[in-house]
Amino acid sequence: MNFKFWEKNKNKKTPAKKKSAGREWLDAIVFAVIAATLIRGLFIEAYTIPTGSMERSLLVGDFLFVSKVNYGARTPITPIAFPFAHHTMPVTGTKAYWDGWQLPYYRLPGFQDIKRNDVVVFNYPMDADEPLNRPIDKRENYIKRCLAIGGDTLSIDNGVVFVNGKQVDIPERSQTTYYVKTDGSEFNPKALEDIDTDVERVSADEYVFIMPSTEISKVKAFSNVKVFTPMIAQKGEFKQEIFPHDPNLKWNEDNYGPIIVPKQGWTVTLDSLTFPMYKRAIQLYEGNQLEVKGNDFYINGKKSNTYTFKMNYYWMMGDNRHNSLDSRYWGFVPEDHIVGKALFVWMSWNENGTFFDKIRWNRLFMGIH
Repeated sequence: MNFKFWEKNKNKKTPAKKKSAGREWLDAIVFAVIAATLIRGLFIEAYTIPTGSMERSLLVGDFLFVSKVNYGARTPITPIAFPFAHHTMPVTGTKAYWDGWQLPYYRLPGFQDIKRNDVVVFNYPMDADEPLNRPIDKRENYIKRCLAIGGDTLSIDNGVVFVNGKQVDIPERSQTTYYVKTDGSEFNPKALEDIDTDVERVSADEYVFIMPSTEISKVKAFSNVKVFTPMIAQKGEFKQEIFPHDPNLKWNEDNYGPIIVPKQGWTVTLDSLTFPMYKRAIQLYEGNQLEVKGNDFYINGKKSNTYTFKMNYYWMMGDNRHNSLDSRYWGFVPEDHIVGKALFVWMSWNENGTFFDKIRWNRLFMGIH
């Protein structure tokens, strides 16, 4: 008699139920979505350049790879969202996320800190305001050059940027707007094709040229050019759209500052001059209740004439200085808005090109500096 009869059932293998073709496809899709989401969130992600604020360094239609690991990947703040949609569903135009549950900001260790002159992708800080009120990680993606980091003092004098008293080198392909007046004769169209510039005709003998400084000598060499001058806003000319939107500060896009970029642990003394500069960061980005009663400041209900910052901040500007919505208009970028570092162009598509030159072959796999 076999007293180990129970082992017979143990050794019998139940044949595995074969997955249907539909189930196999579903498993493959779920795996692909999870893998792609992890890669995009923690390692590298593709972005496109939608506007000309970085021309000619980056062009409209450039497709970039942006590294999340250089500065450290930011963990999700709004985890419940539709895969591969940033903040808006492509067809319906509705929100692609649910902001009823949000996690605290945390960043994994990175390989480096943000340095001056880095080209950085970040979330647009003004999307925090009405009517959008988007969470940090669902705000629009912007790309600019970091000109100043926390603790730096920045100023602009007649279009020239200074950081800590030293003139900032202008990127080689950075654009400026120039006023050109001719003797009334036309430009040779073929000659203009050889110049890397955008030209707008204002009158019979007046033009606006938008171009890098490397092209200046070529335009000045035209025999019909009588006046050539940069279009720079005058010192003391106040522009309401310029941050911090205070008429006591006669600032504009070409003459600005000085202003100190906040740094974690830096304490600012609050007064009528500094309050407009740092109010938004203290109240909105760092989540404090801020009140002004007469000449006194109250932070979270307590009277105080100083504030110590909890985060690092950055000053971002586009290389196309006269066609860039940047820190001159909306102020500092907090560190929790940083997405990643732009690495290289993997594709460049010229929407206005002919059938044979839609792809800008000379820009493929071009490093970003």
